Amino acid sequence: MVDINDPVVKGYFINLVGEEGFKVVQKMPMEEVTDEKISEVTGVLLNIVRRTLFILYENRLAVYRRVRDTDSGWLTYLWKLDLGNLNAQLELEAKKVLRNLKVKLEFEEGKVFYTCKNQCNRYLFEYATELEFICPICDEKLEYQDNDIIINALKRRILELEALTSGVPA
Repeated sequence: MVDINDPVVKGYFINLVGEEGFKVVQKMPMEEVTDEKISEVTGVLLNIVRRTLFILYENRLAVYRRVRDTDSGWLTYLWKLDLGNLNAQLELEAKKVLRNLKVKLEFEEGKVFYTCKNQCNRYLFEYATELEFICPICDEKLEYQDNDIIINALKRRILELEALTSGVPA
């Protein structure tokens, strides 16, 4: 059984479908239901429910079954959450984050940065020289910024994520 309120799971769903969409995931009935019923039960607008269901379906976290009314010929879609694929989706997301962190680390390691005392922005050395080492925002002097703290934080986070994803390359 998946704990929807686990911080990692909750964060994933909020990132995927937003706050309102997360309400749909949290309060959605366990049995097959129509999108209208989901809207009624959750108190979320029907168009947001439909958007959420579509995103969940695209990510293999919801399934639907079509039923045709024999009298009118209308199709009714019955939706149900299927969180059996959630761990695989979380691992894919972790691998994406891992790739992005490695790119960021590579960028940080190979660059020299300058910033003002107000930390308005970080500027690459090449751009800082064009600015004559004066911040274009506050007119303060730009000074060398040691980015070892950032590099070390990125390395720690990368190691943590590699451990969580069993060290499988991203």
